[in-house]
Amino acid sequence: MPSSKAATATTKPVKEKLDPQLLKVAIILIFGALASQLDSTMVNVAIDTLTVDLHSTVSAIQWVITGYILTMGLAVPISGWAVSRFGGKRVYLFALGLFLISSILCSVAWNVGSLVGFRLIQGTGAGLLIPTMTTVLVQTAGGKNLGRIISIIGIPALLGPILGPVLGGLIVNDLSWRWIFYVNIPVTLIAMLLAWLIIPKDVLAKAKQKLDVTGLLLLSPAFSILIYSIAQMSQEGGLNSASVLVPLLIGIVLMGAFVGYALRKKQGAILDLHLFRSRHFLSSNITLFLAGMVMNGAMLLLPLFYQQVRGETAFHTGLLLIPQGIGMLLTRTWIGGLSDRIGPRPIVITSLFITIIGTLPFAFADADTHWFLLAAGQLIQGAALNGILLPIMVSAYHGLAREQIPHASVSTRIFQTIGGAFGSSVLATVIASRMSSQSSLTVNTLSGAFQSAFWWAIGLAVVAIIPTLLLAKPKKTEA
Repeated sequence: MPSSKAATATTKPVKEKLDPQLLKVAIILIFGALASQLDSTMVNVAIDTLTVDLHSTVSAIQWVITGYILTMGLAVPISGWAVSRFGGKRVYLFALGLFLISSILCSVAWNVGSLVGFRLIQGTGAGLLIPTMTTVLVQTAGGKNLGRIISIIGIPALLGPILGPVLGGLIVNDLSWRWIFYVNIPVTLIAMLLAWLIIPKDVLAKAKQKLDVTGLLLLSPAFSILIYSIAQMSQEGGLNSASVLVPLLIGIVLMGAFVGYALRKKQGAILDLHLFRSRHFLSSNITLFLAGMVMNGAMLLLPLFYQQVRGETAFHTGLLLIPQGIGMLLTRTWIGGLSDRIGPRPIVITSLFITIIGTLPFAFADADTHWFLLAAGQLIQGAALNGILLPIMVSAYHGLAREQIPHASVSTRIFQTIGGAFGSSVLATVIASRMSSQSSLTVNTLSGAFQSAFWWAIGLAVVAIIPTLLLAKPKKTEA
């Protein structure tokens, strides 16, 4: 007869195989979401071409990107309610359909006004796609193998920055800019057909949740206006501009009003803030905000460094960014499972230190630095970035009930997006500030500005370690 000591002994969690049906659903969801991720990065590459072909200005064409981001921000908060009310499959198909129609409209745009208007519709579809995909997969998994599920969910975000600039560069160089939107059409059609045929029907709750109109009118504009003000910060070079301060204050006031309203509302809020009573959920979202700053900062600085300091074309820049993508692919297959077994805290802390090591070569780089050293730094960075984002997401969903998952998807998306936008703006402001303080603009001046920005990126990674110490520990399983 086994002793009581043996009965209570702890064992290492058994690695379960993913359900084939779950894996099939995951692949379909990722395929559809990939279109929106590639689209956003390809449009960024085509700004100069759009300016010339549509006989417009850079400031007007920037609204092709800004408008997309704003409506995407407006749509994210409503995704949680929509999934609870109509089911994940229906919302996902609706989002894909909206993205398909808007892509067709964008491809036939006749001037900058029509293109911006159609991009507003496209941003709405994109804003629904990613959080809905996350909610459907986490709910389907039933709380098991969260690390491996989250690693699958992040594939579109991984491939977008890698393939987008390369495809965008090829299209801009050899084809019309309209092909950026043409390529969305077959991808979205196939994704809709597969989703309709294979994704299981939704099991809806008997009690239909009412839309929290008041909360929506506070949270959605707050999120969008904050993103807009942060984007303006990078263009204006800081906070000393009315175009930055006014929307920033409006966004903060609206967000504060929503927090007060949601905390008073016992149930049915568009975003359940009572989730933040959990230390795990709170620390996960704070860390996600800082991780967004670290990751998006790297995504911003590297292509700009290659183009402005080293004079590379958009297409060659895309090729030079491949080592970072390879690094991310090398660790993606096992980092999620490792998170399930040992918990997020040690992985995130280790990954942040490795990220710092991978960024150091760029903090000293100039136009003459050997490409092999920079490629090695990117490879190390890419390998570490998976270990930052994936375990934090696992921690955020740790122990949540099924009905709480849509709220968690909205919250994590908001924190990650605002953090990413803020990180990009801070680093862009650092570069602009350094350049404006110089009497003449030379390659050495540019190198110095980017070196300062990379040191700031290292500082952000150090700060991100602090909330990481509060992330959830894995629960030990009794034998």
